[in-house]
Amino acid sequence: MSNLRLQFVGCGDAFGSGGRFNTCFHVTGGKTNFLIDCGASSLVAMKKIDVDRNAVDLILLTHFHLDHFGGVPFFVLDAQLVGKRSRPLTIAGPPGLTEWYSRLFAAAFPGERKLPSELRIRELAIGARTELCGLAVQPFHVHHDDKVGPCLAYRIELGGKILCYSGDTEWTDVLIDVARNADLFICECYMFEKTVRAHLSLSTLREKLPSVGAKRVVLTHMSDDMLSQGSDVGFETAADGKIVIF
Repeated sequence: MSNLRLQFVGCGDAFGSGGRFNTCFHVTGGKTNFLIDCGASSLVAMKKIDVDRNAVDLILLTHFHLDHFGGVPFFVLDAQLVGKRSRPLTIAGPPGLTEWYSRLFAAAFPGERKLPSELRIRELAIGARTELCGLAVQPFHVHHDDKVGPCLAYRIELGGKILCYSGDTEWTDVLIDVARNADLFICECYMFEKTVRAHLSLSTLREKLPSVGAKRVVLTHMSDDMLSQGSDVGFETAADGKIVIF
C-alpha cells in the first residue's frame, strides 16, 4: 500500500472568496494521475503550480456548475494547441455529461476542436462501482442543484486507499455511505454557523461528521463567512496549493 498525494489546485467557491481558484484537486501516486473537478480558473492554477497536464489521464467531474466544470474547454484546448497531447484523456461525470460537454465547448470555443489523441467521455451510473483509469469509482447523488443534472459525491478506491469527496451539497445521510472509514474525506463547508440551501455549514458538520468515521477530513469550498473564522475551526482546512499525503 503506497501513499497517495492530493494537491488542491484550487479550493475556492464560485465567487473567488479569499482570492482562491475554483475547485480542482490533483491526485497522483503510483500509476495514478487524475483531476477531481476542473473549475473555470483551473488551467491558470495548474500552470501556477506546474502541473503536467499531459500526464493527467482522467478528469472526474461532480456537477456542471462552471466553478467545477468550466475549465474543461481550456484544458482540452491547451492539450490540443499547446501540449500537443499524445495520450488518451478520459472525462467522466454525471449522466448528461456528453450533452453538457458539447454545449459548453460550443459556447467557449465554437468550431471543431479535436485532440490529437483519443478523448473518451464517460457518463457514470449513480450508485454503481465503475473501474475507470485504474480507479474504482462509486458516484452518489447528493443535494445541490438538480437543474444542472444530478450532482455527485465520490467514493474512490485506489492503491488500497479510500478517497472521498462530498462535492457541493447540503447535508444528506448519503454522505455517511460516501465517506465511511475513508482514509481522506474532502468535504465542502461553505458557511460557518448559518444553514443555507444546497451547501454545508460547520455547525452541521460538527454534529454529523462523527458518524462518518473518516480517518482524515479536510474542509474546502469555503465562503468569506467561513474564511473569516481563520484556521481555528476544529477541522483541517484546504488552501490553494496545499498538499495532502495519505
